[in-house]
Amino acid sequence: MNLITFLEKVKRRLLTYNFRINYKPYKQKTVIFESFGGRQISDSPLAIYEELKKSHPDYQLVWVINKELEKMAQVNGYDYVIRGSFKWVKVIEKAQIWVENARLPQWVRKPEHVKIIQTWHGTPLKKLGLDIENVMMPGTTTEKYHENFVQEANRWDYLISPNEYATQIFRKAFGYENKILEIGYPRNDELAQPSEALINKIKQRLGIPADKRVVLYAPTYRDNQFFTKGKYSFQLPFDLKQMQAAFGKDTVLLLRMHYLISNAMDLSDMEGFAYDVSSYSNISDLYLISDLLVTDYSSVFFDYAYLKRPIVFFPYDFEVYKDELRGFYLDYTKDLPGEIAYDVDALLENIVRGLRVTDMASDESFMKFYNRFCKINAGNASKRVVEEIDDILKEH
Repeated sequence: MNLITFLEKVKRRLLTYNFRINYKPYKQKTVIFESFGGRQISDSPLAIYEELKKSHPDYQLVWVINKELEKMAQVNGYDYVIRGSFKWVKVIEKAQIWVENARLPQWVRKPEHVKIIQTWHGTPLKKLGLDIENVMMPGTTTEKYHENFVQEANRWDYLISPNEYATQIFRKAFGYENKILEIGYPRNDELAQPSEALINKIKQRLGIPADKRVVLYAPTYRDNQFFTKGKYSFQLPFDLKQMQAAFGKDTVLLLRMHYLISNAMDLSDMEGFAYDVSSYSNISDLYLISDLLVTDYSSVFFDYAYLKRPIVFFPYDFEVYKDELRGFYLDYTKDLPGEIAYDVDALLENIVRGLRVTDMASDESFMKFYNRFCKINAGNASKRVVEEIDDILKEH
Protein backbone atom coordinates (compact mmCIF):
# COMPACT_ATOMS: atom_id res chain seq x y z
CA MET A 1 0.00 0.00 0.00
CA ASN A 2 1.49 3.35 -1.04
CA LEU A 3 1.32 6.51 1.09
CA ILE A 4 -1.50 8.15 -0.91
CA THR A 5 -3.73 5.09 -0.63
CA PHE A 6 -3.00 4.87 3.10
CA LEU A 7 -3.89 8.54 3.65
CA GLU A 8 -7.10 8.16 1.65
CA LYS A 9 -8.13 5.25 3.85
CA VAL A 10 -7.39 7.22 7.00
CA LYS A 11 -9.45 10.16 5.75
CA ARG A 12 -12.32 7.87 4.78
CA ARG A 13 -12.35 6.43 8.29
CA LEU A 14 -12.38 9.90 9.83
CA LEU A 15 -15.24 10.97 7.56
CA THR A 16 -17.16 7.85 8.55
CA TYR A 17 -16.75 8.79 12.22
CA ASN A 18 -18.04 12.29 11.44
CA PHE A 19 -21.18 10.78 9.93
CA ARG A 20 -21.93 9.26 13.34
CA ILE A 21 -22.35 12.69 14.90
CA ASN A 22 -26.03 13.49 15.39
CA TYR A 23 -26.16 16.91 13.77
CA LYS A 24 -29.29 18.97 14.32
CA PRO A 25 -30.94 20.08 11.06
CA TYR A 26 -30.61 23.68 9.90
CA LYS A 27 -33.43 26.00 10.93
CA GLN A 28 -33.33 27.41 7.40
CA LYS A 29 -34.87 25.11 4.80
CA THR A 30 -31.89 23.52 3.05
CA VAL A 31 -31.71 21.33 -0.04
CA ILE A 32 -28.57 19.53 -1.23
CA PHE A 33 -27.94 18.85 -4.93
CA GLU A 34 -25.46 16.38 -6.39
CA SER A 35 -24.99 15.22 -9.98
CA PHE A 36 -23.03 12.09 -10.93
CA GLY A 37 -21.17 11.90 -7.63
CA GLY A 38 -20.04 15.55 -7.69
CA ARG A 39 -18.55 15.32 -11.18
CA GLN A 40 -20.99 17.82 -12.70
CA ILE A 41 -23.55 20.52 -12.00
CA SER A 42 -26.08 19.16 -14.42
CA ASP A 43 -28.97 16.89 -15.31
CA SER A 44 -32.29 16.74 -13.45
CA PRO A 45 -30.81 18.02 -10.17
CA LEU A 46 -29.84 21.23 -12.02
CA ALA A 47 -33.33 21.60 -13.53
CA ILE A 48 -34.89 21.21 -10.07
CA TYR A 49 -32.33 23.59 -8.55
CA GLU A 50 -33.16 26.30 -11.10
CA GLU A 51 -36.90 25.94 -10.54
CA LEU A 52 -36.48 25.95 -6.75
CA LYS A 53 -34.17 28.97 -6.83
CA LYS A 54 -36.75 30.87 -8.86
CA SER A 55 -39.72 29.95 -6.67
CA HIS A 56 -38.04 29.87 -3.23
CA PRO A 57 -35.18 32.38 -2.96
CA ASP A 58 -35.40 32.00 0.84
CA TYR A 59 -34.21 28.38 0.72
CA GLN A 60 -30.56 27.47 1.16
CA LEU A 61 -29.55 25.49 -1.94
CA VAL A 62 -26.14 23.81 -1.84
CA TRP A 63 -24.27 21.82 -4.50
CA VAL A 64 -21.98 18.93 -3.63
CA ILE A 65 -19.08 19.04 -6.10
CA ASN A 66 -15.63 17.59 -6.63
CA LYS A 67 -12.65 19.90 -6.12
CA GLU A 68 -12.14 20.24 -9.90
CA LEU A 69 -15.47 22.10 -10.23
CA GLU A 70 -14.78 24.69 -7.54
CA LYS A 71 -13.73 27.50 -9.89
CA MET A 72 -16.71 26.92 -12.16
CA ALA A 73 -19.08 26.96 -9.18
CA GLN A 74 -17.59 30.23 -7.95
CA VAL A 75 -17.82 31.89 -11.38
CA ASN A 76 -21.48 30.89 -11.71
CA GLY A 77 -22.44 31.88 -8.18
CA TYR A 78 -23.36 28.45 -6.85
CA ASP A 79 -23.33 27.82 -3.11
CA TYR A 80 -21.29 24.63 -2.79
CA VAL A 81 -19.38 22.24 -0.58
CA ILE A 82 -16.49 19.99 -1.66
CA ARG A 83 -17.34 16.29 -1.68
CA GLY A 84 -15.16 14.34 0.72
CA SER A 85 -14.43 17.29 3.01
CA PHE A 86 -15.40 17.44 6.67
CA LYS A 87 -17.58 20.47 5.91
CA TRP A 88 -19.41 18.33 3.35
CA VAL A 89 -20.38 15.83 6.05
CA LYS A 90 -21.73 18.55 8.33
CA VAL A 91 -23.67 20.42 5.62
CA ILE A 92 -25.43 17.44 4.07
CA GLU A 93 -26.23 15.93 7.47
CA LYS A 94 -27.89 19.18 8.60
CA ALA A 95 -29.94 19.62 5.40
CA GLN A 96 -33.52 18.37 5.10
CA ILE A 97 -33.49 17.12 1.48
CA TRP A 98 -30.88 15.57 -0.82
CA VAL A 99 -31.52 15.61 -4.58
CA GLU A 100 -29.36 12.97 -6.28
CA ASN A 101 -29.16 11.38 -9.74
CA ALA A 102 -26.86 8.44 -8.96
CA ARG A 103 -26.13 6.07 -6.09
CA LEU A 104 -24.35 7.25 -2.96
CA PRO A 105 -21.50 5.43 -1.18
CA GLN A 106 -22.77 3.08 1.50
CA TRP A 107 -20.70 4.78 4.17
CA VAL A 108 -22.57 8.07 3.68
CA ARG A 109 -25.10 8.03 6.50
CA LYS A 110 -28.62 9.28 5.91
CA PRO A 111 -30.06 10.94 9.05
CA GLU A 112 -33.67 10.28 10.02
CA HIS A 113 -34.69 13.87 9.24
CA VAL A 114 -33.38 13.70 5.65
CA LYS A 115 -35.49 12.81 2.62
CA ILE A 116 -33.73 11.69 -0.57
CA ILE A 117 -35.19 12.51 -3.99
CA GLN A 118 -33.51 10.25 -6.53
CA THR A 119 -33.96 11.56 -10.08
CA TRP A 120 -31.92 8.76 -11.67
CA HIS A 121 -30.35 9.55 -15.05
CA GLY A 122 -32.05 7.66 -17.85
CA THR A 123 -34.76 5.36 -19.12
CA PRO A 124 -33.22 1.88 -18.99
CA LEU A 125 -32.30 0.00 -22.16
CA LYS A 126 -29.45 -2.08 -20.74
CA LYS A 127 -30.19 -4.15 -17.67
CA LEU A 128 -29.77 -2.63 -14.21
CA GLY A 129 -29.27 -3.72 -10.62
CA LEU A 130 -30.77 -7.11 -9.79
CA ASP A 131 -31.37 -7.80 -13.49
CA ILE A 132 -27.63 -7.94 -14.25
CA GLU A 133 -26.92 -11.66 -14.03
CA ASN A 134 -23.15 -11.44 -14.25
CA VAL A 135 -21.61 -8.26 -12.83
CA MET A 136 -18.21 -7.53 -14.39
CA MET A 137 -17.56 -4.18 -12.70
CA PRO A 138 -14.31 -3.75 -10.74
CA GLY A 139 -14.20 -4.11 -6.96
CA THR A 140 -17.36 -6.16 -6.47
CA THR A 141 -19.08 -9.50 -7.05
CA THR A 142 -22.53 -10.13 -8.52
CA GLU A 143 -24.00 -11.06 -5.13
CA LYS A 144 -22.44 -8.10 -3.33
CA TYR A 145 -23.45 -5.68 -6.10
CA HIS A 146 -27.08 -6.85 -5.93
CA GLU A 147 -27.21 -6.60 -2.15
CA ASN A 148 -25.67 -3.12 -2.07
CA PHE A 149 -27.95 -1.87 -4.84
CA VAL A 150 -31.14 -2.85 -3.00
CA GLN A 151 -29.90 -1.40 0.29
CA GLU A 152 -29.00 1.88 -1.36
CA ALA A 153 -32.21 2.14 -3.41
CA ASN A 154 -34.40 1.79 -0.36
CA ARG A 155 -32.71 4.75 1.29
CA TRP A 156 -34.41 6.85 -1.40
CA ASP A 157 -37.75 8.27 -0.32
CA TYR A 158 -38.78 9.36 -3.82
CA LEU A 159 -37.68 8.04 -7.21
CA ILE A 160 -38.51 9.93 -10.40
CA SER A 161 -39.62 7.88 -13.40
CA PRO A 162 -40.03 9.06 -17.01
CA ASN A 163 -42.75 6.54 -17.98
CA GLU A 164 -44.64 3.41 -16.97
CA TYR A 165 -42.04 1.16 -18.63
CA ALA A 166 -39.27 2.59 -16.43
CA THR A 167 -41.44 2.46 -13.31
CA GLN A 168 -41.92 -1.30 -13.68
CA ILE A 169 -38.20 -1.87 -14.25
CA PHE A 170 -37.14 0.33 -11.32
CA ARG A 171 -39.41 -1.56 -8.94
CA LYS A 172 -37.94 -4.91 -9.95
CA ALA A 173 -34.31 -4.09 -10.78
CA PHE A 174 -33.76 -1.84 -7.75
CA GLY A 175 -35.91 -3.86 -5.35
CA TYR A 176 -37.44 -0.43 -4.66
CA GLU A 177 -40.39 -0.21 -2.25
CA ASN A 178 -40.87 3.54 -1.68
CA LYS A 179 -42.68 6.30 -3.61
CA ILE A 180 -42.24 6.69 -7.38
CA LEU A 181 -43.07 9.99 -9.09
CA GLU A 182 -43.95 9.05 -12.67
CA ILE A 183 -43.75 12.58 -14.06
CA GLY A 184 -40.95 12.60 -16.67
CA TYR A 185 -37.39 13.75 -16.14
CA PRO A 186 -36.96 17.39 -15.08
CA ARG A 187 -33.90 17.72 -17.33
CA ASN A 188 -36.19 17.19 -20.33
CA ASP A 189 -38.53 20.06 -19.58
CA GLU A 190 -36.72 22.30 -22.05
CA LEU A 191 -37.22 19.73 -24.82
CA ALA A 192 -40.99 20.16 -24.68
CA GLN A 193 -40.90 23.53 -26.47
CA PRO A 194 -37.60 24.03 -28.34
CA SER A 195 -37.00 27.45 -29.88
CA GLU A 196 -34.76 28.54 -32.75
CA ALA A 197 -33.46 31.44 -30.65
CA LEU A 198 -32.29 29.08 -27.87
CA ILE A 199 -30.70 26.71 -30.39
CA ASN A 200 -28.69 29.55 -31.95
CA LYS A 201 -27.67 30.79 -28.50
CA ILE A 202 -26.32 27.36 -27.52
CA LYS A 203 -24.45 27.00 -30.80
CA GLN A 204 -22.85 30.38 -30.26
CA ARG A 205 -21.83 29.39 -26.74
CA LEU A 206 -20.08 26.28 -28.10
CA GLY A 207 -18.48 28.07 -31.03
CA ILE A 208 -20.50 26.20 -33.65
CA PRO A 209 -21.48 28.20 -36.78
CA ALA A 210 -25.24 28.78 -36.90
CA ASP A 211 -25.50 27.43 -40.46
CA LYS A 212 -23.81 24.11 -39.65
CA ARG A 213 -25.84 20.97 -39.05
CA VAL A 214 -24.92 18.92 -35.99
CA VAL A 215 -24.44 15.18 -35.40
CA LEU A 216 -24.20 14.15 -31.74
CA TYR A 217 -22.33 10.95 -30.86
CA ALA A 218 -23.17 9.82 -27.31
CA PRO A 219 -22.09 6.24 -26.46
CA THR A 220 -22.20 4.47 -23.12
CA TYR A 221 -19.27 2.88 -21.28
CA ARG A 222 -18.35 -0.82 -21.26
CA ASP A 223 -18.36 -2.63 -17.91
CA ASN A 224 -15.22 -4.58 -18.86
CA GLN A 225 -13.12 -1.64 -20.09
CA PHE A 226 -11.83 0.21 -17.03
CA PHE A 227 -8.72 1.72 -15.47
CA THR A 228 -9.93 1.34 -11.90
CA LYS A 229 -13.19 1.32 -9.95
CA GLY A 230 -15.47 4.09 -11.28
CA LYS A 231 -13.12 5.05 -14.16
CA TYR A 232 -13.71 3.54 -17.58
CA SER A 233 -11.86 3.79 -20.89
CA PHE A 234 -13.28 4.23 -24.37
CA GLN A 235 -11.76 4.37 -27.85
CA LEU A 236 -13.67 5.89 -30.76
CA PRO A 237 -14.85 3.01 -32.99
CA PHE A 238 -14.52 5.03 -36.20
CA ASP A 239 -12.02 7.27 -37.97
CA LEU A 240 -12.78 10.97 -37.57
CA LYS A 241 -11.22 11.88 -40.90
CA GLN A 242 -13.47 9.36 -42.63
CA MET A 243 -16.48 10.96 -40.90
CA GLN A 244 -15.33 14.42 -41.95
CA ALA A 245 -14.96 13.32 -45.57
CA ALA A 246 -18.47 11.82 -45.57
CA PHE A 247 -20.48 14.73 -44.17
CA GLY A 248 -18.12 17.38 -42.77
CA LYS A 249 -18.64 19.99 -45.49
CA ASP A 250 -21.78 21.43 -43.84
CA THR A 251 -21.96 19.40 -40.60
CA VAL A 252 -20.02 19.17 -37.33
CA LEU A 253 -19.66 16.22 -34.96
CA LEU A 254 -20.15 16.52 -31.20
CA LEU A 255 -18.58 13.82 -29.02
CA ARG A 256 -20.30 13.31 -25.68
CA MET A 257 -18.74 10.56 -23.57
CA HIS A 258 -20.44 8.91 -20.58
CA TYR A 259 -19.61 10.58 -17.26
CA LEU A 260 -17.72 7.46 -16.09
CA ILE A 261 -15.31 7.55 -19.07
CA SER A 262 -12.12 9.21 -17.88
CA ASN A 263 -9.69 9.11 -20.81
CA ALA A 264 -9.36 12.31 -22.86
CA MET A 265 -9.60 12.51 -26.65
CA ASP A 266 -7.06 14.26 -28.86
CA LEU A 267 -9.02 16.33 -31.40
CA SER A 268 -6.24 18.78 -32.22
CA ASP A 269 -6.28 17.97 -35.93
CA MET A 270 -10.09 18.00 -36.15
CA GLU A 271 -10.67 21.65 -35.27
CA GLY A 272 -13.84 23.02 -36.80
CA PHE A 273 -15.35 19.55 -37.29
CA ALA A 274 -15.16 17.48 -34.08
CA TYR A 275 -15.97 18.97 -30.66
CA ASP A 276 -15.49 17.19 -27.32
CA VAL A 277 -18.55 18.27 -25.31
CA SER A 278 -18.21 15.62 -22.60
CA SER A 279 -17.76 18.24 -19.89
CA TYR A 280 -20.67 20.42 -21.06
CA SER A 281 -23.07 20.27 -18.14
CA ASN A 282 -26.48 20.34 -19.79
CA ILE A 283 -26.94 17.45 -22.23
CA SER A 284 -30.43 18.69 -23.11
CA ASP A 285 -28.76 21.71 -24.75
CA LEU A 286 -26.79 19.28 -26.91
CA TYR A 287 -29.98 17.48 -27.90
CA LEU A 288 -31.58 20.77 -28.90
CA ILE A 289 -28.82 21.78 -31.31
CA SER A 290 -28.36 18.32 -32.85
CA ASP A 291 -29.99 17.33 -36.13
CA LEU A 292 -29.19 13.65 -35.65
CA LEU A 293 -28.11 11.41 -32.76
CA VAL A 294 -25.71 8.47 -33.00
CA THR A 295 -25.57 6.17 -29.97
CA ASP A 296 -25.17 2.52 -29.02
CA TYR A 297 -26.69 1.22 -25.78
CA SER A 298 -26.92 4.52 -23.92
CA SER A 299 -30.35 5.60 -22.74
CA VAL A 300 -29.86 9.04 -24.34
CA PHE A 301 -32.07 8.10 -27.29
CA PHE A 302 -35.14 7.92 -25.04
CA ASP A 303 -34.69 11.62 -24.26
CA TYR A 304 -33.61 12.67 -27.74
CA ALA A 305 -36.75 11.07 -29.19
CA TYR A 306 -38.80 13.87 -27.59
CA LEU A 307 -37.57 16.09 -30.43
CA LYS A 308 -38.78 13.70 -33.16
CA ARG A 309 -35.44 13.86 -34.96
CA PRO A 310 -33.54 10.97 -36.61
CA ILE A 311 -31.48 8.51 -34.53
CA VAL A 312 -28.85 6.05 -35.77
CA PHE A 313 -27.69 3.16 -33.58
CA PHE A 314 -24.09 1.97 -33.87
CA PRO A 315 -23.64 -1.22 -31.78
CA TYR A 316 -20.25 -2.21 -33.17
CA ASP A 317 -19.76 -4.80 -30.38
CA PHE A 318 -23.37 -6.00 -30.27
CA GLU A 319 -22.78 -9.72 -29.79
CA VAL A 320 -20.39 -9.19 -26.88
CA TYR A 321 -22.51 -6.56 -25.19
CA LYS A 322 -25.88 -8.33 -25.34
CA ASP A 323 -24.58 -11.73 -24.21
CA GLU A 324 -21.53 -11.15 -22.01
CA LEU A 325 -21.96 -7.75 -20.38
CA ARG A 326 -25.44 -6.43 -19.64
CA GLY A 327 -28.27 -7.56 -21.90
CA PHE A 328 -31.32 -5.44 -22.77
CA TYR A 329 -34.91 -4.87 -21.66
CA LEU A 330 -36.07 -4.16 -25.23
CA ASP A 331 -35.53 -6.20 -28.37
CA TYR A 332 -32.59 -4.22 -29.71
CA THR A 333 -33.16 -5.29 -33.31
CA LYS A 334 -36.91 -4.55 -33.38
CA ASP A 335 -37.95 -1.95 -30.78
CA LEU A 336 -35.57 0.97 -31.38
CA PRO A 337 -36.67 4.27 -33.01
CA GLY A 338 -34.04 4.36 -35.75
CA GLU A 339 -31.75 2.55 -38.14
CA ILE A 340 -29.07 0.16 -36.83
CA ALA A 341 -25.56 0.17 -38.33
CA TYR A 342 -23.22 -2.66 -37.33
CA ASP A 343 -20.17 -1.36 -39.22
CA VAL A 344 -18.65 2.00 -40.13
CA ASP A 345 -19.74 1.96 -43.78
CA ALA A 346 -23.38 1.43 -42.78
CA LEU A 347 -23.00 4.11 -40.09
CA LEU A 348 -21.82 6.72 -42.57
CA GLU A 349 -24.55 5.80 -45.03
CA ASN A 350 -27.26 6.13 -42.37
CA ILE A 351 -25.91 9.45 -41.09
CA VAL A 352 -25.87 10.98 -44.57
CA ARG A 353 -29.40 9.68 -45.24
CA GLY A 354 -30.67 10.72 -41.82
CA LEU A 355 -29.42 14.29 -42.20
CA ARG A 356 -31.89 14.75 -45.05
CA VAL A 357 -34.76 14.17 -42.59
CA THR A 358 -35.90 17.00 -40.32
CA ASP A 359 -38.96 15.46 -38.65
CA MET A 360 -39.78 11.84 -37.75
CA ALA A 361 -43.45 12.58 -36.94
CA SER A 362 -44.61 10.87 -40.13
CA ASP A 363 -42.63 7.69 -39.38
CA GLU A 364 -45.12 5.15 -37.97
CA SER A 365 -42.51 3.03 -36.22
CA PHE A 366 -40.89 6.08 -34.61
CA MET A 367 -44.21 7.47 -33.38
CA LYS A 368 -45.14 4.11 -31.86
CA PHE A 369 -41.95 4.37 -29.80
CA TYR A 370 -42.66 8.04 -29.00
CA ASN A 371 -46.16 7.36 -27.72
CA ARG A 372 -44.89 4.60 -25.45
CA PHE A 373 -41.88 6.35 -23.94
CA CYS A 374 -42.07 10.11 -24.49
CA LYS A 375 -45.69 11.21 -24.39
CA ILE A 376 -45.68 11.89 -20.64
CA ASN A 377 -43.31 14.86 -21.02
CA ALA A 378 -45.35 18.05 -20.55
CA GLY A 379 -42.43 20.34 -19.71
CA ASN A 380 -43.45 20.71 -16.05
CA ALA A 381 -41.59 17.90 -14.23
CA SER A 382 -39.32 20.36 -12.35
CA LYS A 383 -42.33 22.24 -11.00
CA ARG A 384 -43.94 19.01 -9.86
CA VAL A 385 -40.81 18.00 -7.95
CA VAL A 386 -40.71 21.43 -6.30
CA GLU A 387 -44.31 20.87 -5.17
CA GLU A 388 -43.19 17.62 -3.53
CA ILE A 389 -40.30 19.45 -1.86
CA ASP A 390 -42.72 22.06 -0.53
CA ASP A 391 -44.87 19.32 0.98
CA ILE A 392 -41.83 17.68 2.62
CA LEU A 393 -40.55 20.93 4.08
CA LYS A 394 -43.93 21.84 5.56
CA GLU A 395 -43.19 19.17 8.14
CA HIS A 396 -39.92 20.87 9.20
